[in-house]
Parts: sequence; C-alpha cells; structure tokens
Amino acid sequence: MGDAVRGRGRPRGRDVLVRAPLVPLLGAFIFVSLIELPVVHLLIPWDTVRLVALVISVWGLLWMLGLLASMKVFPHLLDDAGMRVRYGTSVDIRIPWSAVASVTARRGSVPAEDDTVATVPVMNQTRVDVVLHRPTAVALPDGTEEITELRLYADDARAFVAAARERLEREDAARPVSR
Repeated sequence: MGDAVRGRGRPRGRDVLVRAPLVPLLGAFIFVSLIELPVVHLLIPWDTVRLVALVISVWGLLWMLGLLASMKVFPHLLDDAGMRVRYGTSVDIRIPWSAVASVTARRGSVPAEDDTVATVPVMNQTRVDVVLHRPTAVALPDGTEEITELRLYADDARAFVAAARERLEREDAARPVSR
C-alpha cells in the first residue's frame, strides 16, 4: 500500500488493493483456459463447432484477465474527500469522512443483520467495518439506498483501518468546535 499520485486529474490518496483471494483462483482458470484453447482446437473435427468453441474460450480468457486487471486498476481509495470503495467496474461507493463514525478491522465475515448494512465482499469475505454516524444515502449497483454500516474486503485490513483513522482524526481536528 502506498501513496498514489498517478494520472493527471486523479486525486491524491491512498490505494488499497482488493485482489489477494482472487489471484490464485483466476490464475488457475487462466492457466486452464490457455491449455484448453489448443486442445479443443485439436480435438473437435467440425470447423463450425471448433470456431464457436474458440470464440467462447477467447472471450472467457479475456473476461478473466479483465476482471483481474480491474481489481488492480480500481482499488479502494482513501483521499481528502472521503472513502471510495470499489470492486472492479461494478461497485463504486463514495462516503465522505464527515459521515464516518468508526472504522474497524475484523478477522472473519459476519452476515449483514439488516438492509441498512451494505457489503462489498471478495469471495464472500469482508474484513473492514465502517460504521456511519447516521443513515447515509449512497449509490449502490442496484440503486441509491440509505445505509448505516458498510462492510468491505481489503487485502491489508489493518493498514486500511490505520489510514482511515488517520484521515478521520485530521477531519475531526479541522472541524470547528460548536457550542
């Protein structure tokens, strides 16, 4: 995990990767797909069926490579504006620091108790719990919903929590004291 200042227009922040459990699984499927391509080509005698199998195999291989790449290209991001929780190209949740009450690491996943808990798991695992001060509207893949807690997966949950708590402390110090 390191400071990121890549690309013009990209906000300065801290990237948190979300791919450790997927790499071995997708690596195995990619390897098998690479072996499958020539073997199927040699075993199928009919040109039409061979072409269809080739197209499906290449499409599957490209999809797996794209999924693996999306985990690297679209990591979670902690920046001055807040927390940006992403899962490839399908999930992009933004939460401002002012809405976050606490961030904690956890060793194992706990199923969501109600509809106000959103989860962004990787292989059905979450390792970080983000509790919000009050119900907050966030854009989820299936529409905007109000949530009170967000559970997510991060490769290095302790580093994610430490970086988030550091940002929260800065946010609290910058907030004017009300009387």
